[in-house]
Amino acid sequence: MASYLRPRFIGPVTLMCWSALCAAQPAPPGDVALSEKDYFSDMPIVLSVSRLPQRLDETPGAVTIIDRDMIRLSGARDVADLLRLVPGFQSSHSFERSAPQASYHGGFSSFSNRMQVLVDGRSVYSPYFIGSTEFGLQAVAMQDIERIEVLRGSNSAAYGARAFLGVVNIITRDPMDTMGVQANVAAGQNEVADARAGIGWGSHGASYRLGVDRRSDGGLLGAGGRNQVSRVNFRADLQRGMDDEIQLRAGALQVGGGKGSASNVDDPWRDTTYRSEYVQFDWRSNLSENSDLALNFSHMHESYQDAFAYSLIPLGINGSIEASASGRALNDSLLAQHTVRHNAALRTVWGGELRREAITSRPLYNTDAALVNEFFRLFGNAEWRLTPQWLINAGAMVEKSSVTGVNLAPRLMLNWHLADGQTMRAGVSRAYRPPSAFEKFADVRYVWNGNLLAITNLSSGSADSEKALVQEIGYLGEFPALALNLDVRVFHEGINGFIRRQNYSPLKDYENSENLAIQGLEYQLKWRPWQGAKLVVSQAFTDVNTKDIATVHGAPRRASTIMFTQGLPGGLDLSLIHQEHSLQTLQGSGETPNTPTRRTDVRLAMPLQLDRQRGELALVLQNIGSPYQDFQPNFVFERRAFVTLSLNN
Repeated sequence: MASYLRPRFIGPVTLMCWSALCAAQPAPPGDVALSEKDYFSDMPIVLSVSRLPQRLDETPGAVTIIDRDMIRLSGARDVADLLRLVPGFQSSHSFERSAPQASYHGGFSSFSNRMQVLVDGRSVYSPYFIGSTEFGLQAVAMQDIERIEVLRGSNSAAYGARAFLGVVNIITRDPMDTMGVQANVAAGQNEVADARAGIGWGSHGASYRLGVDRRSDGGLLGAGGRNQVSRVNFRADLQRGMDDEIQLRAGALQVGGGKGSASNVDDPWRDTTYRSEYVQFDWRSNLSENSDLALNFSHMHESYQDAFAYSLIPLGINGSIEASASGRALNDSLLAQHTVRHNAALRTVWGGELRREAITSRPLYNTDAALVNEFFRLFGNAEWRLTPQWLINAGAMVEKSSVTGVNLAPRLMLNWHLADGQTMRAGVSRAYRPPSAFEKFADVRYVWNGNLLAITNLSSGSADSEKALVQEIGYLGEFPALALNLDVRVFHEGINGFIRRQNYSPLKDYENSENLAIQGLEYQLKWRPWQGAKLVVSQAFTDVNTKDIATVHGAPRRASTIMFTQGLPGGLDLSLIHQEHSLQTLQGSGETPNTPTRRTDVRLAMPLQLDRQRGELALVLQNIGSPYQDFQPNFVFERRAFVTLSLNN
């Protein structure tokens, strides 16, 4: 790995790269074990890595925090586009498979299924198809997000099977910060037409927020149809005395888009629709000054409609059959978690989760019965401060699946505060990803008048869990005199039993095809060169060691992002984002790599004051350079210009 990185790293380290650090935020009521000096530190508090609230320099892994200011200045319209600012991430804007996607260290198939996405701690990973996070990335309107915590690395030790190569935790805004009426609209090229209305009410003891929004555009050039995302989300925060807090959440999501091609009889153009509804209940109680208990229950229902009439005339039959991938899924989770501060040197968190996933789809599995996978999880993490300079995070999860059996995911991380503002981090962890229902049980058949015409996907059920051994070394440095922060991660991710689709004509099966390794270096830096300015540069150098040419370039070997923002006279804000990466296999093609990609965005915004309402008017230009390929060779992301208006009373 060192020989691969050295020639490419000498030049880039002279650039200024950034870890998107937000201002320190206190943990939610009920969280324990942070000293007073932590809350008055400039170091952000991270809530989701080990399930303990921790300073950024004491987490067992590299974390990028995207705060509200960065979300606003980016001009991004969804989380998938926003994640391209995180080193090691790749994003797509296509709705061809279902919705825009983001992946970490490689999009190795048409679906993003090797990372976990959480919204306020609730998993929005969909078990449908081959497993995916793209619907979850559309679950929340950008205006409702307080910040996003992105763990760059495996975290099965805390969140189980889905957290194979990373975790994205989307944290929504406190209703108390969204009192009154809010309105947001956007309109412009490529039929961009977004609208949102929100209202917050209540007091500190009982506060509420309701938001309704729609995001739509004409999609990528060459792709089929107009895309639309519609959402409604409700949140209630209830304080019961000094020691108990209850949070209720509910909502619905609908994603619609065109799919296929008018010239392809096997995949013709048609409309598809995804719908989901959820409820979530969280209760947190302070048992004592140094102990709290949290309970969480969530339920989600998903349905997917994708069908078209397939002509049998080429087969000499005067008729047609329905080709379909429609179905539904249910997800239920019950989790209990206990956090204890034993003394000034030791904190622990432990708990368990029962999770049930049920998928029903005759077109995909040749049965009307639900395919059920039940998970039982036990997890724990201990944070032990050996000395003021040395900190150990040790944790593990034992997970039993009714389909794939028992898996163990341990993690050990050592943090060394070698000087004020200077931290080294080193550790090792294991992770796993069990095969999805489709990889395990696919049985796609086509029948006409009781006669079997073809079987196109037939899984043997032989696929076992992918397993990863992750080793990493990191550095987090603060240089106040230079107004500069630096975060570096060097990693080696060895994956055993990588699952790949095998084409045994005319059938397709899924097997553990090979062992491969992903290794490299990524860094982030934030620099404030003068008042009102911030320069963000992040880079990732990734080497995928595999025998498959498409997988080799599943992640680009070199990827860079520069974000510059400047406050101007009169309250104006200017932001500029430039991104480029080397050859990468398009996620929806599985073919040889495409050309290198470059994209530049510009945003200029001005504040508004209308009577008692405050707001902002902004012009956003996305991809002011040449069009580039996205997801498939015939899909192109062109320039988009649109105007956004936001008002709050």
